[in-house]
Amino acid sequence: MSQDFTQDPELAELFARHHEQHPSREPFDGSRLDDIDPSFVVDFRAYDDVDESSQRWSTWLSVEPLSRGPEPRPDWLVTSQGAIDTDLGILKTGKEADVFLLERCDPAEPDKAVVMAAKRYRSTEHRTFHRAASYTEGRSTKRSRDERALKRKSTWGKTVAAGEWAVSEWDALKRLWTLGLPVPYPVQIDGTEILMEWVTVDGETAPRLAQTRPGPELLASYYDQLRDALALMVQDGIVHGDLSPYNILAAGERLVIIDLPQIVDLVGNVNGMDFLLRDCTNVCSWFRARGLRVDEHELFGDLMAHAF
Repeated sequence: MSQDFTQDPELAELFARHHEQHPSREPFDGSRLDDIDPSFVVDFRAYDDVDESSQRWSTWLSVEPLSRGPEPRPDWLVTSQGAIDTDLGILKTGKEADVFLLERCDPAEPDKAVVMAAKRYRSTEHRTFHRAASYTEGRSTKRSRDERALKRKSTWGKTVAAGEWAVSEWDALKRLWTLGLPVPYPVQIDGTEILMEWVTVDGETAPRLAQTRPGPELLASYYDQLRDALALMVQDGIVHGDLSPYNILAAGERLVIIDLPQIVDLVGNVNGMDFLLRDCTNVCSWFRARGLRVDEHELFGDLMAHAF
């Protein structure tokens, strides 16, 4: 939309002086703005400062490209550089990490706001996983200094451990999502924080499988979904390592597997087979207790057939 700049005394004086200095040029009064090529026009919008106690500017563009989720990316992602991240409160506490709810919203497009789960691993207060050495068999860090710090369990070693577990879960989420397994979409990783899809049912956090009481038909469907997911993982040479009804979400009629930092290599880890059998036992025990006739050894045998 054009604007007559002569209505502003200061601008009018500025243009007048410019015309005196360059009399051969046609005076500019701002009346021909409609003739400007639209590609040169910028829709500038000012953003308010963030409330640093609970907000920050979106970190989407500040992390490396490989630290962002795999493509194709879901259409609910907010990637605007002007988006603001707002902490909405804690969702779940754990020994190694806490999960928060975080809203990412561009104030210019509030209808496209999205709420995500932000899993934040602890650093200096980090507590090692139960039998962590058996999970990390075969893993190594890139720097010898970090290796020594991990072995000494120093303050820096705990910081390194937190980062290693976060990276491990990030890699697992990307790998499994790409394989087509039912896991939350991994949005991004920044240090020891992973942003991922918030799995919901009717706008509320999806319950853990252990909290549900499905009927016979849905129970059988749940088991089939888990068996197929485990088979896909085994085909790719990996094992969840800590699968149970407490780290599986029931999102309506579909299951979503969560908590993946301890994922292990089926063959490269000497405990791989034991972890797989334990996963089978945990799953089958829960389903059997609810009336479904399943056997962990039979499931284990079926999965091993997929492995080789």
